[in-house]
Amino acid sequence: MAEPRPAVAPAAARSAWRAVVGFGVVSLAADMVYEGARSVTGPLLASLGATAVVVGLVTGLGEAVALVLRLFSGRLADRTGRYWGLTLAGYALTAVCVPLLAVTPFLGGAGLAVAVALVLAERTGKAVRSPAKSALLATAAAQVGMGRGLGVHKALDQVGAFAGPLVVAGVAALTGALWPAVAVLVVPGGIAMALLLVVRRRVGDPRPAASPSAPGSPPAAALTTRLPGPFWWFAGSSAAATAGLVTFGVISFHLTREQVLPVAAVPVVYAGAMAVGAVAALATGWAYDRVAGRVLLVLPVLVVLVPLLAFSDAAGPAVAGVLVWGAAVGVQDSTVKALVADLVPAGRRAGAYGSFAAVQGGAAVLGGAGAGWLYERSLPALVVLVALTQVVSLVLLLVSLRRSAAG
Repeated sequence: MAEPRPAVAPAAARSAWRAVVGFGVVSLAADMVYEGARSVTGPLLASLGATAVVVGLVTGLGEAVALVLRLFSGRLADRTGRYWGLTLAGYALTAVCVPLLAVTPFLGGAGLAVAVALVLAERTGKAVRSPAKSALLATAAAQVGMGRGLGVHKALDQVGAFAGPLVVAGVAALTGALWPAVAVLVVPGGIAMALLLVVRRRVGDPRPAASPSAPGSPPAAALTTRLPGPFWWFAGSSAAATAGLVTFGVISFHLTREQVLPVAAVPVVYAGAMAVGAVAALATGWAYDRVAGRVLLVLPVLVVLVPLLAFSDAAGPAVAGVLVWGAAVGVQDSTVKALVADLVPAGRRAGAYGSFAAVQGGAAVLGGAGAGWLYERSLPALVVLVALTQVVSLVLLLVSLRRSAAG
């Protein structure tokens, strides 16, 4: 269980909030870049000659890279203390690789290969920066309330996830081509890098106290110890929640195949889900600082509701299901990270986030494949399986909270 947060001097609190908001605005700009690109990655690859199988393999491999490589980048950050170096390098890969996709239609036969390489490089950038950035952010957020700090950050992040696809859609509609829509993302990419440098200069390096004092220093004592048991119980709980949370890909497939919504309306509904996710992150973040990890008991409930609503043949319930899905995603990407930060020593946070992401990534692959297979065969069976995974998630969460409180 999270320990009571000590009183923080007003000046220190202001500095911490500047760091939280600064990272949030950086994430907003960066999310406009890569979420904007992800909204048209499939059509762009298809225009370069990719088949549906190739698109599926590339996007699936990209997500695996973005999650599994965090296991190594997180440990690297804790061992070397290069939190800022890894954060800057990861964001730079995204800011450079995404706009370069705009040149691939003009490369002839090499265009598809270059586009695939750029997509995978961008996802590698996500893996490189995420654990280090999360550790820096958690250190600042701990001074103002872990839940509130990460909730505010996620809300700003979701604004970018909402705006990016809309910008891309607007430019593509105006120009009648995808490459200008991707090229325009160089603007938020440049803004993200400039803001990141400003944040580093103004707030300094809120490096976790248990990390090496300087790059190249010997590993701190905390790095030689295992991550605590409650962390692994919670990782299992989150894995079960992730496995049960039906992906938007499956949901959108249902919405279009069954003609529940027009194809053009699906990205708009997705943007609405991102907005709901921002609100959910803020609400559960504030609640976390009052009731700690118990607020996460709501997550399995949200996950169970998604297939019950989203796979309806009526537009109203289906849209409601998508919005509930967005709320679940918002909680997973913010308040869940707050509990991870409170369950491990400060000097192990980057490595813990990397291990946590790897566990979630494996669960996401299994859950996504299982949901797609069951959707084609039996929706009732899919609903029952999701419910069972959430019972497991709930039990493991309760075990983690009880053991952390006892420790």
